[in-house]
Amino acid sequence: MQRNEIIEFVRGLDGVLTLEPHPGDGSPEIAWGDTFFYYAPDNVVPRTQPFATIVTKDYPDDATSRLNRPDTFRVNFFAGKDAFLDRPGRTPRDPAPADTDPSATDTLIAHPVYGSQGWLAVVNPGLRTETAVRELLRAAHDLARSRFERRSGNDRADW
Repeated sequence: MQRNEIIEFVRGLDGVLTLEPHPGDGSPEIAWGDTFFYYAPDNVVPRTQPFATIVTKDYPDDATSRLNRPDTFRVNFFAGKDAFLDRPGRTPRDPAPADTDPSATDTLIAHPVYGSQGWLAVVNPGLRTETAVRELLRAAHDLARSRFERRSGNDRADW
């Protein structure tokens, strides 16, 4: 999967606000080139974390994925406890296996920094992880939509 394929897939989900920071837009330089996905049907950036991101470079506290390699990016998504249990087969708070390589490509892993908070990640998704990435992005979007609806009181059916 290419970055643009992932961006277009997520943009195709309802209510998604996509932020792509770049020079001159007032965003911090560290975020330039990355992509942040929010559930925001009103097109207003919410005061919550994005439900998914695409990161294109190492951050000071997050360099183990070695994203500074050419043509390397990592897609990250909030999975929540249930999906986390289904995929890596452990709870978010359980430590990652000792042989986990956060820089391995096309491999679903607990996010190297936010795994304990229920985030999963894939460096350069490919054939092996494409289906899981799409499913997990949909699930992260659904979780974000549910949170939005609960907060705005729109979680009741119209009778």
